[in-house]
Amino acid sequence: MTADAPAPIPVDWSTLPTPVDDGAAAHLPGMRLPDVTLPATDGEPVRLSDLGGTVVLYVYPMTAEPGVELPPDWGEIPGAKGCTPQSCAFRDHFAELRAAGADAVFGVSTQTREAQQEAASRLALPFPLLSDADLALADALQLPTFAAGGRTLHKRVTLIARDGVIETVFYPVFPPDRNAADVIAWLLAHP
Repeated sequence: MTADAPAPIPVDWSTLPTPVDDGAAAHLPGMRLPDVTLPATDGEPVRLSDLGGTVVLYVYPMTAEPGVELPPDWGEIPGAKGCTPQSCAFRDHFAELRAAGADAVFGVSTQTREAQQEAASRLALPFPLLSDADLALADALQLPTFAAGGRTLHKRVTLIARDGVIETVFYPVFPPDRNAADVIAWLLAHP
């Protein structure tokens, strides 16, 4: 964690509903990253089909925005809560992820690039967030989604792709603040 980065938000995961594996991500291993271009918080659009090397895409519902109410009953939706702790964990373990073989790390949500820029700045993320606001990635990969607050949001899933092919998938991801450590362990076991 950098000196300017906020501390991760402590959450008692035992008080939240645990998501179950509904099989909605079982089709993803072996798929190619689609020819989809997503706006990034660093200003450079990212064409997923052009990504080479080992890429980690952690897909999450939405990061809370200051002054904006979360959807009703957010904490009662299995797997919804925990986006900020997950992003903070990827931030705090970024150097370890790189040392374990990740050439790139991206967070992906259906939030606008502007909302993500605020989160990336506030959380001092050393990697870009990608906006799938038009659900192009969700549609291309048939990612699991859910509806909340009148919006379609991604369910939490993490993809590791090598040279454009999804090699493994973490789904469901719970608790989300352990996801980065789980990804590191997998990368070290599969160099």
